[in-house]
Amino acid sequence: MYEALRLPPAPDGDVSKTGARIPPAPTRGDEGLAAELRLACGERSVIAEQRTAEGMTTLWVDRTTLPDVLRHLKHGIEQPFPMLYDLTAVDERARQHHGAVADGMPAPAFTAVYQLLSPDRDQDLRLKVPLDEGEPALPSVHDVYPNADWYEREIWDMFGIQVDGHPHLTRILMPPTWEGHPLRKDHPARATELGRYTLTEREEEREQEALRFRPEDWGMRRSHEGTDFMFLNLGPNHPSVHGVFRIVLQLDGEEIVDCVPEIGFHHRGAEKMAERQTWHSFIPYTDRIDYLGGVMNNLPYVLAVERLAGIEVPERVEVVRVMLCELFRITSHLLFFGTMAQDVGQMSPVFYAFSDRQRVYDIIEAITGFRMHPAWFRIGGLAQDLPEGWDELVRRLVDGEGVRLHEYERMVLDNTIFRARTRGVGAYDTSAALDWGVTGPGLRATGLEWDLRKARPYSGYDRFEFDIPTGTRGDSFDRTAVRVEEMRQSLRIIRQCLEHMPAGEHKARHPLTTPPLKDEMQRGTMHDIETLIHHFVEIGWGPDLPPGEACVAIEATKGINSYYLTSDGGGMSYRTRIRTPSFPHLQMIPAIARGHTVADLVAIIGSIDFVMADVDR
Repeated sequence: MYEALRLPPAPDGDVSKTGARIPPAPTRGDEGLAAELRLACGERSVIAEQRTAEGMTTLWVDRTTLPDVLRHLKHGIEQPFPMLYDLTAVDERARQHHGAVADGMPAPAFTAVYQLLSPDRDQDLRLKVPLDEGEPALPSVHDVYPNADWYEREIWDMFGIQVDGHPHLTRILMPPTWEGHPLRKDHPARATELGRYTLTEREEEREQEALRFRPEDWGMRRSHEGTDFMFLNLGPNHPSVHGVFRIVLQLDGEEIVDCVPEIGFHHRGAEKMAERQTWHSFIPYTDRIDYLGGVMNNLPYVLAVERLAGIEVPERVEVVRVMLCELFRITSHLLFFGTMAQDVGQMSPVFYAFSDRQRVYDIIEAITGFRMHPAWFRIGGLAQDLPEGWDELVRRLVDGEGVRLHEYERMVLDNTIFRARTRGVGAYDTSAALDWGVTGPGLRATGLEWDLRKARPYSGYDRFEFDIPTGTRGDSFDRTAVRVEEMRQSLRIIRQCLEHMPAGEHKARHPLTTPPLKDEMQRGTMHDIETLIHHFVEIGWGPDLPPGEACVAIEATKGINSYYLTSDGGGMSYRTRIRTPSFPHLQMIPAIARGHTVADLVAIIGSIDFVMADVDR
């Protein structure tokens, strides 16, 4: 075991019947939180309290007191909320149902939604800010939570919500010349709803001029009179940036003085597409968010839909989902590991890693029929049950024939050149990680033992024994070593799935399970037409979900991924918010890259482990 890694001691608390540790109860609930905020920030600071399907504490907050409320929640209470987990908005103008709420809840034209996270409390907190239709505006809170910067630019870009006091309120996902705000309800959802695209010579010149980078606009300054800026464009098409991603570097020789990441090249309107697809037919779209995560992308979405629908899946479904997710965690980490070693100059590891990765994909394909994008999870269950012979394939993997972790450790982590290129490079501590919204291996590399599979077990993770590897320095080496050990823990979980796979059905017997079990349809064809019609409608249109809101988060391959779904009582989502881990991770690059060299930046980017589709959605 490497000195960079720390595994927790064996638990000495309560254990479940399977031997898995029972997660402790939250250290503090939400009792009195609204009253405390009213006392500290004014009686009008909290307007109302709302009940939601997932049970998250949800408070409506007055716009004028928002900075004071957030500052108090981060600095003024015991066990504060150090992370702004997400910030988004909702265009409420077409919504019919606002859910079960206390008296006095607003009915705004737009709502800004802030979600905070407290690892110490093991608690999430949602704050909603009602906004008027005319000129919706908010005060910036980037001085309270640094990662609010990109999120505030996103709600301006997507919804046209003005953020007063933001240092650079510009488009972030859409092109700078784009007209309109795509996530407003009056913006077209399909290209066929827009006019024919044309580009005159003058318009082309305008587009080119809009792409010009002006350093002064981004706060960059000359070191002294008589000097000029020296810039290097890294990307948007360069192997070391791992996708269509651009970083403009301001250099003093090889040293990075400042840098500006530019994203949005891969934006496809995933959240907008969710509003035009049925609940059922959007599942394949989720595969393409983190396109290396496979069914890991399906899981938070179907869990959120099941929470809205009130569906409880059989135990067998939970265990199969866990097994497939951990297989995809391994394939994703193997790709990271091979390319990370390649980025700093090693050639052999990427071939070993890709060879092992293909063996894991062979198992995934044998079970689901597809390799990278199986879209195999369903509302209420799985596409089908496990095939015959699945257990023998998985047994070969966990018995050591599939992933050569010991060889990887000797080849890369013990390599003196790799250590020299990564130790102390791009380091940050736990406090900085929480400030910037870092989750997953990037957070655990700082020493914080925070993993949703343990902290808030979902899909039956409380039945499994596994450890949470952590680092000590929070640098590029630790982020790599943590992921290697996570693959070992994933194999440990998969072995338990193999040895304790429960019997039972692969779908829930619930009227909103989509599609329904086939035996119910077969009985319907013989006895009543209603069952056949129900099956036909569920396949073609999907279910109608009751009005409500639900946010479900999981420990995905690159950090915490969640789907925040709003149902207005129909067959499609009224609002789908996809919170991805890669988006905040890239925002942190300037803070950890300044003072390093360009070669160091390549190692930093590789150690973050991001996917641009996960960033841009």
